[in-house]
Order: sequence, then C-alpha cells, then structure tokens
Amino acid sequence: MGIKNYTIVTLGSHSALQILKGAKDEGFKTAVVATPNRIPLYKSYPNFIDEILEVKSWNEFPKLESELVKRNCIVIPHGSFVAYLGMDENKEMKVPYFGNKAVLDWEENRKMQRTWMEESGVKVPHRFKRGDKIDRPVIVKSHGASGGKGYFTARNQKEFDEKLKKYNEEKFMVQEYVIGVPLYFSFFYSPLTKKVEIMSIDKRYETNVDSLGRIPAKNQRGLNIEPSFEVVANIPLAVRESMLAEAVSMAERVVETSRKLIPEKGLFGPFCLETIITSSEEIYVIEISARIVAGTNFFINGSPYTYLLYDEPMSTGRRIAREIKNAINLNKLKEVLD
Repeated sequence: MGIKNYTIVTLGSHSALQILKGAKDEGFKTAVVATPNRIPLYKSYPNFIDEILEVKSWNEFPKLESELVKRNCIVIPHGSFVAYLGMDENKEMKVPYFGNKAVLDWEENRKMQRTWMEESGVKVPHRFKRGDKIDRPVIVKSHGASGGKGYFTARNQKEFDEKLKKYNEEKFMVQEYVIGVPLYFSFFYSPLTKKVEIMSIDKRYETNVDSLGRIPAKNQRGLNIEPSFEVVANIPLAVRESMLAEAVSMAERVVETSRKLIPEKGLFGPFCLETIITSSEEIYVIEISARIVAGTNFFINGSPYTYLLYDEPMSTGRRIAREIKNAINLNKLKEVLD
C-alpha cells in the first residue's frame, strides 16, 4: 500500500501540532484524538488536520482502537501518552505504534535509565542510595515522565529528611545537583539508515525555579517559596560547535547500548538526552526521554542542524513521518512499528 492508504494519528496534546503538520507535509492523511476542551484548538488547523476524533475523556481511547486499526492508522506517541493513558494501556495498544514499547520501562524507571547510561559510557550525576549520607546539594526526582512535577532539592541531610516527610511519591531517585547549564539535545535514530541525526537543542523554562532566579538572593529570604521544576516553555539554543561531536557520540553510544539491553529493536526514532554542562565543559546526562520532546516544538520549520542536513524544513515531527514513508516505500514498515 502507498502512503495515502495510511493515517497518522496522535493524542491532542504535547507535540501533536508538530507531528500532524509533519505528517501532512509528507503526504499522509492525519487525525487527532482530542477531549472537548481542546477541539477548538485543533479545528483551527484544517490545513493539516483532516479529522478530529472526540473522546469525552482519555479513558475512552481503547474504544477507538479497533476503528483505528481498520483504517490503517499509525500512532505517534509523545510525552502525554503515559500520563493520559497509563503505562499498561500504552504497552497493550493494538494500533500500529511508531517506536519500541519495550523502551517505556527503561524510560519510566530512573534506576534502569541510570544502568543504561552507565553502560553507554556517559557521565551521570552521583546517585545516593538508601542509607547513604547526603553530603552535598541533591535533587530528588519521581519516576516517570511528569514534566518536572514531583521534584525537590535539598542542601544537606537535615533538609532532605525534613522535606521527605512531606513527599508523596513512592518511587524516587536522589542524585547530586550538578551546577551548570541545562541543555536538551534532541536526536533521531533511523533503523533504516543506521544513523543518528541531531535535530535541535533547547533549554526549558521551569516554574518557579527560573522565575526565582530573577530575584536577588537577599530578597528571597523570608518568601518561604519552595522551588518547583514544572516545565512551562522551551527556549531554542545553539551550542559551541566543539561540543557537538561529544553530544553526537554520546547519542550513538546510547543507541548502541539500547540494542543490547532492550528487547527486539532497542531505541529508535526521536529521543532526547537531557544534560548539564559544567564550567569545566563536562557533559552530564541527567535523563533520557525516549520519544519526541516538547522542546522540538520551537523547530516546526526546522532547526539550524536539520537545515544543514536536509536543506529543507525538517521538524522532528516531519522526520518521523519521513521515516515511516521511507519504510513503506522500502517494504520495511515492520522495522519501525510495534
């Protein structure tokens, strides 16, 4: 079947506009699954969204699956999938799914993530295990993709113990708070070409930790505001060219290691290495997002890096659609779907 026999579909959230615009640019039919409060947004883009499938709540998504299968739909996951549908529903989804669902466990569990990064030979912050004495500033992170929710910082053991009493998360990781510049490197790995491509670089604007930074330290005293790290926006960046080689090398090692650790196909498609670059130019990986991240939304018309490679507008959303189109034309669609 040709590409006109397939429909690209995703949930109405996160990076849906980018995904659907890219799919339409590559010649696919498109559809978005949306709750009533979001339908006006997606109706305002009829030029690239062919159909809106309404659900009263995300719990109704499984009822759509048989119809989506009949219509040769291909689902493109993004960061809201686990949050809205749950881990089990993602794994059990019957609609053809771009990506490897086995990666979900490794992305959700921070200890498994750390094993993956360590075996890839990339620097990671020191992790404090249960019973270790905290002797430096730390950040405590809940498991799962939650956009910075469920995080807190502590300067020492005493502050950590006090804050932990009020902490509601059951699963979390305690790691050293590395001082440096947060940079988010977005990549794409193609199982068809066996190449890693750098797509874009951004940083996140997090509330309220970034807005607190605008208040002088002497004026923060007495405010009694606990820093939070929930992401509300993204800011585009270009890094020094001398750092790109190491970033790409790290991404290649992460992909190579995934093929050994994660069943079947390892990691492929879009992913993001979330890093801190220190004053001594060391790059620490603090997390991996094994899917398209919202920071790529700024680059719907492409980034400086994709322009160098493609010489045409190429967002991460369009790159996903291009990979699916190439797989169809090469009769290798099964290699990019789960």
